[in-house]
Amino acid sequence: MDAVTFDDVHVNFTGEEWHLLDPSQKNLYKDVMLETYLNLKAIGYNWEEQHLGEHCQSTIRHERHVRNHSGEKPYECNQCGKAFARSSHLQNHKRIHTGEKPYECNQCGKAFSDVNNFQRHKRTHTGEKPYEYNQCGKAFTRQNHLQYHIRTHTGKKPYECNQCGKAFVCHGSLQYHKRTHTGER
Repeated sequence: MDAVTFDDVHVNFTGEEWHLLDPSQKNLYKDVMLETYLNLKAIGYNWEEQHLGEHCQSTIRHERHVRNHSGEKPYECNQCGKAFARSSHLQNHKRIHTGEKPYECNQCGKAFSDVNNFQRHKRTHTGEKPYEYNQCGKAFTRQNHLQYHIRTHTGKKPYECNQCGKAFVCHGSLQYHKRTHTGER
């Protein structure tokens, strides 16, 4: 009799099948797959750990991708009712209510509630610009600024005003432009 492997018991959902599962079913699936792996490991089956990590990461990425397109936001703030697609975004949001700012710059003392904003802030002190466009050499502190810059090379302007047809490289510029139609400052 052949030994059972993780691949023998692993269930691989298609994107369509995964989309049909509710959040509790998705969590159950992840828990069962992790427990199965740990049980196989306990009886001596040495499956490469990276494969489980890759599988779990791809499952999580897939779940996030589905949420992005479906608009599903299962994580809701119990104070204001705002909903989020990721639990980490809810945790960051809750700091608005508490005023907690756990990330403090050791150079200037400025504090942040979000680690990503803190990381970006540190670049103001170091001058680091990790996002570089290889065609012209221009570098940026933020990835989205690189994306906007690339559009100056390609001419792509995906954000169009539905009133006058003028197009923009970033959503913020379109929002600012829309004020010209409403008279808002």
